[in-house]
Amino acid sequence: MRLPLAGAVLLSAAAYFVYLPLPSGVSEPWKLMLLDALFRSFMKASDVAHALGVCHRVHLLNQVVSWVEVIEARSGPTVLVADSTLGGVPTRVFQPKAGKQLKRGIIYFHGGGWALGSGRMRSYDLLCRKMAEDLDSVVMSVDYRLAPEAVFPDQYHDALGASRAFLSPEVLERYSIDPERVCVSGDSAGGNLAAAVAQELSSDDSLTVKFKVQALIYPVLQALDFYTPSYQQNQAVPILYRPYMARFWLQYLGADSSLEPLLLANNHSSLDQPTISASTRSKLDWTALLPAKRRKHFRPVVKETGSPGVMGEVPELMDVRAAPLLAEQGVLGRTPKAYVMTCEYDVLRDDGLMYVRRLQDAGVTVTSDHYEDGFHGCMVFAFLPMMSSVGHRSMNNYIHWLDQNL
Repeated sequence: MRLPLAGAVLLSAAAYFVYLPLPSGVSEPWKLMLLDALFRSFMKASDVAHALGVCHRVHLLNQVVSWVEVIEARSGPTVLVADSTLGGVPTRVFQPKAGKQLKRGIIYFHGGGWALGSGRMRSYDLLCRKMAEDLDSVVMSVDYRLAPEAVFPDQYHDALGASRAFLSPEVLERYSIDPERVCVSGDSAGGNLAAAVAQELSSDDSLTVKFKVQALIYPVLQALDFYTPSYQQNQAVPILYRPYMARFWLQYLGADSSLEPLLLANNHSSLDQPTISASTRSKLDWTALLPAKRRKHFRPVVKETGSPGVMGEVPELMDVRAAPLLAEQGVLGRTPKAYVMTCEYDVLRDDGLMYVRRLQDAGVTVTSDHYEDGFHGCMVFAFLPMMSSVGHRSMNNYIHWLDQNL
């Protein structure tokens, strides 16, 4: 009798931990619950290890990721895969074995809050293989440095250096890449790096080759407003909870983690902050930049008085290389044709949608691909064992857009 009772108790406890009320419209909620339970377990274990002084929380998470996800470079029947370097940055290269003599070229930056993950993870490896095969393209997946050892602008410099090398005549010739058909892309934090790189290189008149398109997958683009409608609506929706994003930002910018409550309260962007001009605020004024359908019933949270020392302590919050949404219209207008994917149940939804609007206002042709049942990170779950329906759809549509525009 005791064994069945104990089993029932454990099963009930597991169900309680896994179950999470989710919006009715989210794709395959039970899969997302299981994924979230796994992620929360690792996060809690890493927090305990960090509190006990065993190791930094990020190190434990990355060890788990490496053990579960990182795979060796293995070539297949149609794609040659090898680990190399690009501008001195570790990079996994995917080359089609057949197809046209001149290939399309794509440089890709993985997500993970500038602190987690690798282009050598199974999910990114499978994505890049499929892109290489379906698009007859050379895909280079960059392993930029990660926090906490590396902080801004290290990740940005790695992405920029790798991109400059990617566009160089030597690399284009070596891999038979068509200089007229090159793309910069990335998801989440990698989408941030891709947007920042696109801005920088599109304004560099010394370059003879420039990106034809930019493809940004649920990018993170600003850290001044943690009360956009999507931050309010999705603050408790997995897998990217609102406090996690504030923590990732502080780690990336090398700032003290004790500032997290101030960011989450928007104290750092209060009206008494002298360094934030009206012009800067207009670049992320979602009441003007978002359609009414996305604004819904939400109201802006703008503090009259806040914590004036935060901007002095973390001036990088205003750096357009870290926050591409804050770029001037003239800079945006020089960037290439864009694809921006957003998901309804993602705290970063409005970052992407505001960027779409600002790019359009600057005269850039933009395809806004929005998934009403999508959640943050869904595209990398397009494969078994956690294959998501919206992940599979979004990946195929992303590749289709590249096929039509690159």
